[in-house]
Amino acid sequence: MPIQICVTCGTSFPEMPAPPDRCPICDEERQYVPASGQNWTTPQALAAGHANAWRQLEPNLFEIETQPRFGIGQRAFLLRTPHGNVLWDCLALLDEATVVLMRALGGLSAIAISHPHYYTTMPDWAAAFDVPVYLQARDRDWVMRPDDRVVFWDEDERSLGPGLTLLRLGGHFPGGTVLHWQDGAEGRGALLTGDIVQVGADRRSVSFLWSYPNWLPLSGGTVARIASRLDGWAFERLYGAFGLHIGDGASAVVSRSAARYRALLAQDQP
Repeated sequence: MPIQICVTCGTSFPEMPAPPDRCPICDEERQYVPASGQNWTTPQALAAGHANAWRQLEPNLFEIETQPRFGIGQRAFLLRTPHGNVLWDCLALLDEATVVLMRALGGLSAIAISHPHYYTTMPDWAAAFDVPVYLQARDRDWVMRPDDRVVFWDEDERSLGPGLTLLRLGGHFPGGTVLHWQDGAEGRGALLTGDIVQVGADRRSVSFLWSYPNWLPLSGGTVARIASRLDGWAFERLYGAFGLHIGDGASAVVSRSAARYRALLAQDQP
């Protein structure tokens, strides 16, 4: 029996003779079921028509993105460190070339994922590299394929090794997490955010939403709390989920954008 993968969001479900009736991830206001209805694929069928493309963004940081676009269309990152490599966020497709390239670059010591929309086929990645997957415990009910390699952490911070820290910001999901990389941006610090902190199209702003496809906002107080959680963490660059990043002054961009967001919520526009 094959593993079933939701075509809309990329979430995988346990082996079963027929696809599920519904995808709980999509059937919720932070995602959506398309007008064509819920559709499903398998890992084998997905690999037959897609491949993962790689790009180096800076020393020791690689972007991985499935082409043609699949599911939500997010990217994952391979972050290399002297103490072990980390996969940040996850993709539904784990093709043979990705496994070969990962191992050639030193393999993995851990996987960490920002929020449930990117859980995808995380048990398969964990099994392929025999590593733990770190998930914030507040989002544990969204795991559709429980696995012994999943490690739920309860704190607001969790170290993955020297200079690598998971920070729970909440917002988009209660367990919404970002990864602070101390040595990124030539030692000035980088933040990998998924869409917990979403990079704007102008690459000079960020935003924060409860639901991105349905355009539902967070409260001003929640955005203020997210921004305050990042105070004291030095990061010059910020890498989001969908191909956009802020190359310089990212910490100031987050502070300025959070203030602008709150001001807009408090105003009546003409």
